Amino acid sequence: MDIMGFLPEFGGLIWTILAFVVALSVIVAIHEYGHYIVGRWTGIKADVFSLGFGPVLFSRVDKRGTRWQFALLPFGGYVKFAGDSDAASGKDETAMEALADDPEALRHTMHGAPLYARALTVAAGPVFNFALSIIIFFAVAMTAGTARDPLTVGALRALPSDAYELAPGDVLRAVEGTPLPSLSAGEGYGDFLTNLPQEAVLSYDITRDGEELTVPGPYLMPPLVSNVAPQSAAQEAGLRSGDVITAVNGQEIVAFGELKEVVEASEGAPQELTVWRDGESLPFTLVPKATDEPQPDGSFKQNLRIGIVGGMAFVPATDTPGVGEALGTGLDNTWRIITGSISGLREMIVGNISTCNLSGPVGIAQTSGAMASQGAQSFIYFIAVLSTAVGLLNLFPIPALDGGHLVFYAYEAVTGKPPSDGALRFLMSIGIALVLTLMLFALGNDLFCP
Repeated sequence: MDIMGFLPEFGGLIWTILAFVVALSVIVAIHEYGHYIVGRWTGIKADVFSLGFGPVLFSRVDKRGTRWQFALLPFGGYVKFAGDSDAASGKDETAMEALADDPEALRHTMHGAPLYARALTVAAGPVFNFALSIIIFFAVAMTAGTARDPLTVGALRALPSDAYELAPGDVLRAVEGTPLPSLSAGEGYGDFLTNLPQEAVLSYDITRDGEELTVPGPYLMPPLVSNVAPQSAAQEAGLRSGDVITAVNGQEIVAFGELKEVVEASEGAPQELTVWRDGESLPFTLVPKATDEPQPDGSFKQNLRIGIVGGMAFVPATDTPGVGEALGTGLDNTWRIITGSISGLREMIVGNISTCNLSGPVGIAQTSGAMASQGAQSFIYFIAVLSTAVGLLNLFPIPALDGGHLVFYAYEAVTGKPPSDGALRFLMSIGIALVLTLMLFALGNDLFCP
């Protein structure tokens, strides 16, 4: 066995597992803390707050009698409230019978608390997941800022040619004589990019230090790799952020749109790329993958992609958004993930898109490692996306999940009494079986989907 050849792969595996455990632990901790703190606020006592399952590695009991613990298997967590028999909040009938003659003690159990307290406590887990996502998206918006309008050069990117005269601080007025539209122009800005001549050097009308000049600059949207999508052809081939693709199948290109057209017309055939990286040209072979992409109307369209995100020839100068604008970004991004996930699930159920779009623990772990390798901001952004997905999943009306408990509480609110203990046990068994089946199906996708 080639031990030295194995070490990088082993290191990558450890990095992937570590990133996955960190991401999952943060999300689970926030979710379970939501249950815990709202339960405490509404008068329900928590016996155990656990991060992880299995043998306990460390624990302590606080002044309220709650045991806080870390367990060996860091793939989840739970809050066990007074009156619960297990982590899924099943009723401990023996404990509840023992408290039957003590109304005050019964009030502090999960199953003896008023309906509103139980419902708020259960709903708090997913709500805290959504709140985490909103806060992260808000913080990213405040930190990264928004591109200045009119478009202004912030920093120059490394490109194969340096025969350009754009400089940081230049305010763009026109490119090739066409006035630059506002960044908020939507379709108008897209049309402007589409109509630019696909040439390596373009003429830029700029304002520099109050003086109007015309200088040469690169194509505005070159075939530049600004980000690499996890589990994509580009990641598998080894492309990195900052790479510039100079040729496809021996044909020189200067625009990201040219690369996109070639890939979409490839019919899945291998593509030979010449990539400029740190002053040298490197060959790469990529096989485009069919990707189901959401459309503005909620439908999905399948396109061939290699999994890179483009960018401008320079880093735009940014302005710090207002608090209201950044909060709006956080809310919009979270809502977009929720609606996109629901739409994607619906399309999978009716057969319009492949069920391979559903990732299991292996796929999520791989994505965690890939995003962590791209930097802290990418990894934190991924945590926000995953947190929303976890919150949404827990709201599905499946017994054993938070959504299933909320359905039981809705039944109780309408009928005036909860489902019988026998019915609850039966439904919880079905719910656990459904969750396990879904997990196995997703794991099968990780292992067997192309």
